[in-house]
Order: sequence, then C-alpha cells, then structure tokens
Amino acid sequence: MTDCVFCKIAAGEIPASVVYEDDKVIAFDDLEPQMPVHTLIIPKQHFANIGDGLPDDLMGHLFNTVKKIAEIKGINKTGYRVIVNTGDDAQQTVHHIHVHVLGGAPMNSGSPAL
Repeated sequence: MTDCVFCKIAAGEIPASVVYEDDKVIAFDDLEPQMPVHTLIIPKQHFANIGDGLPDDLMGHLFNTVKKIAEIKGINKTGYRVIVNTGDDAQQTVHHIHVHVLGGAPMNSGSPAL
C-alpha cells in the first residue's frame, strides 16, 4: 500500500524509533505514547487488520514478539498490556494491523483503553 504510513516505516521510508526488527516484523515506539512504554509491532507485509487474511504463522510471530519487546523495554516482570484494535468502531486509526505493548507504570481504571 503506497499510502500506508506503517508500510512506509517498514520500508525505511519514514524514520521511526525502532526497538526490534526481524525479517517479518518491525517494532517501534509510538509517537504519541499513552504510557511510559508504548511500542507498536507491525508485520512488514500489509494487512489492514486481524480479519484481513493474516496467516496463522505471522499472527503467532507478532504475539511472540510481544514477549521480546517486554524484555527489551524492561516491563516483562512488572506487567504490561497488549492491545489490537480492529476496524473503525474499535478506533483503529492506521489500517495496518499493529499490536500495542503498553507498560512502565501501574494501570488503573483511568488508564487508556486504546
């Protein structure tokens, strides 16, 4: 997708604060963090959302990467939240599947639901 901002980040056309990268995914810090740690994990291949034919092995890889990000960011022992928004009603603002990893502070009822 030529107009997808996340595709452009994955292709290196837009700079990002990259936390982790391999041949299938790239993880980078959110530009508007909702918590002290707010990292996004995206597949390098474009899929609009979780219902867009995302292969099982890639879905598994995305979620296995969550653990790596939690370790890199130092929140693996204190806890973290993992969120995937799907579609407009869920307030998915970039239509390229992405996993939010949030943490670094206690969450309560006032914490963002994203």
